[in-house]
Amino acid sequence: CGRENMYKLTKPKLVKIRSANEARKYGIAAANLKELIKKGCNLLKVSSSKVHVCLYEDGTVVTEEYFQNLPDNTELVLLPEGQSWNGLVHEINQVLGLDRDTDLLISAAKDLLSDEHSHKRRRILGDLLRNLRDNSEVENREEDKDWFEGIDSRFKTKSAYMKFNCESRIRGYLKEVDGYTQTITNAKTKGEYKKVVEILAEKLKAARYNGTYFDRSERDIHRLCTEEGWFTCQGAFDENNCAFLHSINPYGSRESRILFSTWNLDHLIEKKRTVIPTLAEALKGKKSSDINMDYFYKLLFTRENLKLVHIVCHKKGAHELSCDSRKIYKRVRRTVK
Repeated sequence: CGRENMYKLTKPKLVKIRSANEARKYGIAAANLKELIKKGCNLLKVSSSKVHVCLYEDGTVVTEEYFQNLPDNTELVLLPEGQSWNGLVHEINQVLGLDRDTDLLISAAKDLLSDEHSHKRRRILGDLLRNLRDNSEVENREEDKDWFEGIDSRFKTKSAYMKFNCESRIRGYLKEVDGYTQTITNAKTKGEYKKVVEILAEKLKAARYNGTYFDRSERDIHRLCTEEGWFTCQGAFDENNCAFLHSINPYGSRESRILFSTWNLDHLIEKKRTVIPTLAEALKGKKSSDINMDYFYKLLFTRENLKLVHIVCHKKGAHELSCDSRKIYKRVRRTVK
């Protein structure tokens, strides 16, 4: 009883109170926690039975003793029984739960950006705006002309262009394989190498240059993205996943499409340093028909040896990985006499 009377004599403390479901805050003067709860329940139109108060910033439950030591203008949250508050995480979830095309949120972000001088905050707000303007659900040129700016008019859908984009990368790998022909001095080896290149080119053509990897309209077993078009960095060649959680949806905006061009299809066993030289070396004194074409095809052009990585996760140093000597040549079938 003495303790309660002591709190009643205490100078009222000025705090800000709100509910978990609304952003609007109310200023309240209260001498103790009981008075705060009573006034807060009246303002927020909630029952005063079994309610509790938490700090807005981190969800700490406020006791009577804790309340007495709070500085003025502390932000608090009034919660009914069964409801919890996990601080700013709740606010972040509220923003993430908003429809990504919400005009109000875009307008608010623009207003903040126009008057913001901190480079860090401008970067965060810019990234937020870019993601809010996501237009990935649209597929056709007529519906998102900005996305197609600078792209040949023969491409009518985003998926068609992204497929072509992947095909172009894979064709570039084939060109590198073919270009290595000029470095081979032995005429016989060079001739066999050319045959190998022709066979690999035919296999690639039959597989449509594996353009399905970037095409979100393909079946999930053939593509590297979700059906919405999201790509996730698979991490550096010597790591199991991306420590930075890099992700991008090039279908969302023109800017994201351009940024995606900096992502790499990285060969685990390196194409230039290892795979192509190993192939050429294997043909010395051998015929193209002796080579395990499937093995080299997979190493050069398929995701069995390719990882999609953000430029930050693309390690350009030597991978120090070798081709499997047991798979370089076709297995010779021994006939039982």
